[in-house]
Amino acid sequence: MKREKFGSRIGFILVSAGCAIGIGNVWKFPYLAGEMGGAAFILIYLLFLLIMGIPVLVCEFAIGRASRYSIAEAFETLEPEGTKWHWTKWIGILGSYLLMMFYTTVAGWMLYYCFRNIRGDFAGAGTKEVEAGFSQMLGNAPVMGLWTFILIAAGFGICWFGIQNGIEKVSKVMMSVLFLIMIVLAVRSVFLEGAGEGVRFYLIPDFQKMQEIGIGNVIFGAMSQAFFTLSIGIGAMMIFGSYLGKERSLTGEALSITILDTFVATMAGFIIIPTCFAYGIEPGSGPSLIFLTIPNIFAQMPGGQLWGALFFLFLTFAAFTTLVAVFENIISFDIDMLGWSRKKSVVVSLILITILSVPCILGFNVLADFQPVGAGSSVMDLEDFIVSNNLLPLGSLGYLLFCTRKNGWGWEKFLAEANAGKGLKFPAWLKGYVSYGIPLIIVIIYLKGYYDKFSVMGTAALVGWMTFAVVLLGFVVYCAAARKKS
Repeated sequence: MKREKFGSRIGFILVSAGCAIGIGNVWKFPYLAGEMGGAAFILIYLLFLLIMGIPVLVCEFAIGRASRYSIAEAFETLEPEGTKWHWTKWIGILGSYLLMMFYTTVAGWMLYYCFRNIRGDFAGAGTKEVEAGFSQMLGNAPVMGLWTFILIAAGFGICWFGIQNGIEKVSKVMMSVLFLIMIVLAVRSVFLEGAGEGVRFYLIPDFQKMQEIGIGNVIFGAMSQAFFTLSIGIGAMMIFGSYLGKERSLTGEALSITILDTFVATMAGFIIIPTCFAYGIEPGSGPSLIFLTIPNIFAQMPGGQLWGALFFLFLTFAAFTTLVAVFENIISFDIDMLGWSRKKSVVVSLILITILSVPCILGFNVLADFQPVGAGSSVMDLEDFIVSNNLLPLGSLGYLLFCTRKNGWGWEKFLAEANAGKGLKFPAWLKGYVSYGIPLIIVIIYLKGYYDKFSVMGTAALVGWMTFAVVLLGFVVYCAAARKKS
């Protein structure tokens, strides 16, 4: 079967950027920037994107383009005979399914709240009404299931038509509309009365605040956000590399995608933080920011029904482009490993993802007593923890080692693939840093993530979970260390 290709360079960039741009850009980045020193944090964040995020992204694209396969068969195609690199593909496969098991539900929340704003549910609503509305949604499994299924069906419906006629065409429109809505909302936000203080809070470097939080904590926060923001580690970018021609070098393409991702994250800050300051509300982080704080603001704002609908439409588009990208990755598993047609894979995957989304939906109501990773946690928290704290960093570590080790694909082959075509070249002199420096950073992020999460649960829990973390890390190291048979 002939491999599909993107119809244009801009199509590839927008589809890949759509995969990278997600909910985390909106409900985490602005809060972190504001709380950790404003522009000082942003500069550190940009530095880590440049020295860590982009190299890993180039590795993922290079493996995909060189193999012409998704993660399901990429390692088998490129690895030396007798090595175990292909075992790491299950990190990406499992990660893609697990991500969609909860991300579809959260995306459904966005669409539902867009509908609620259009309907005028928050017009004149008080704080208690807004909070009660969110709680009622979480307690209503059929409602969450309906909006989740709508997005699942729409996403796979687009994938049905393939790369050029489906994903690329729709992503161009949705990303263009997303940027337009975002700019309109940001302009509206910064010109609100009292918004100037929020802009200063967001953009002026506050070194005193950095010292209060701890320089090390700020650096680690920026490093972690830079790593997770690009959706690298589970093969979601690799699949688009496999559809890419060799006309352009990969470093320039990765840089373009990173710039777009950063632009959205930064603009989200301009939308949220000045608006919070204008209405005297402390900007928080996570779901409480999106579903409690923001609706409360729009309820007070003149024309809030329109602005609220536009805000949640922006969020829906950001989430939906990620869904479509990962759906395509899942479809490619069946095509590459099982030889299925695209249409057969779409039908089977639609049914499977719908079923797999149910535990997350029930985790807030029927399964609310199940708290797998600490008091107050849910099924979604467990799924998110497995993906974000484990599979993304371990998968990225695997790509780096594969591209730099002699018993893997190897530095020379990686460099030749990354630099094929016109555009910015990947520096050959970075070999030592990419081979050892970035893997060390990823291991630190990975282990510290475990420590921060479980240290509050006591020594016994911490030791148990850290042991588990080391075992998973050992799996990747074993796959990387396995030698060719003599």
